[in-house]
Amino acid sequence: MFVTYLTFFSGFAILIAGAQLLVNGATSIGMKLNISQMVMGLTVVALGTSLPELIVNIFAGIKGNTDLAIGNILGSNITNTLLVVGAAALVVPIPFSKKTLQRDIPFSLFAPIILFVLANDALFGRQDIISRMDGIILLILLGVFLYFTFFKQGSSANRPQEEFKQFSWGLSVLFLVLGGLGLYFGGKWIVGGAVTIASAIGISETAMGLTLVAGATSLPELATSIIAARKNNADMALGNAVGSNILNIFMVLGITSVIKPIPYASSLNIQLGLVLLSGLLLFAFGKLGKNKNTLNRWEGLAMVLIYIAFVWFTTVFQ
Repeated sequence: MFVTYLTFFSGFAILIAGAQLLVNGATSIGMKLNISQMVMGLTVVALGTSLPELIVNIFAGIKGNTDLAIGNILGSNITNTLLVVGAAALVVPIPFSKKTLQRDIPFSLFAPIILFVLANDALFGRQDIISRMDGIILLILLGVFLYFTFFKQGSSANRPQEEFKQFSWGLSVLFLVLGGLGLYFGGKWIVGGAVTIASAIGISETAMGLTLVAGATSLPELATSIIAARKNNADMALGNAVGSNILNIFMVLGITSVIKPIPYASSLNIQLGLVLLSGLLLFAFGKLGKNKNTLNRWEGLAMVLIYIAFVWFTTVFQ
């Protein structure tokens, strides 16, 4: 059992390191091909923070551990909204940009609603499942979101550019290869360990995915948002977490279900509802909070405490 725990927790470190290496290699090659840092920041880096969830879900889906796959996505979205954004607000109050309130948060609220409609086929007299066709619909909606992000944003010219390091061709390709290997072995070890550990300690795969796996795969978002908040780049701190929530549902579940349809348990509607409610809470703080259009430290603390309560409730009652 010791080896299982060792490979499980090592898997997270290898997975996250692999994602970072892959991003570094891809951005370096992108710069060599004269792709702007702005575009690299909006694509490779933004998608890179969702790579851990994607890899874990692909392995879980292929191995038939669908409860773990769904739990990972729903738990990651709850973690991103309550813990990641809440912790960033504890560092420095976060102002809501017009773009975030009018486009990003509404998109993040629309995503769980459309997932509810697609997953609950029993409402239409069929078995609950996220089918390949559902996955295609999610990927089409991902395309719509990316279109509005890249071509319909009025403030893109004012977005601060990120500084990316450029490496030699050989080192860049090596980073891509090592990153890919890290994602493969890290994801494989996490899924295998999660199933074994959940059985050993007597909790469901869903609870494992909602808490420990989701929290660990959200570490890139947590680190990125806290660093951005400390640098007073609050728009990035908030946009990173909200954007990741959208990608988790549209991209990660879309790709996973296209590879292999995912059976969906109607009991997960409770957690799906929590995803929606956490997003509504964030939106309410932005629109109706004490300091309108700003997430202050007290509101951030409230979100973190709600997240702690969520983890406690899930591990005790799931």
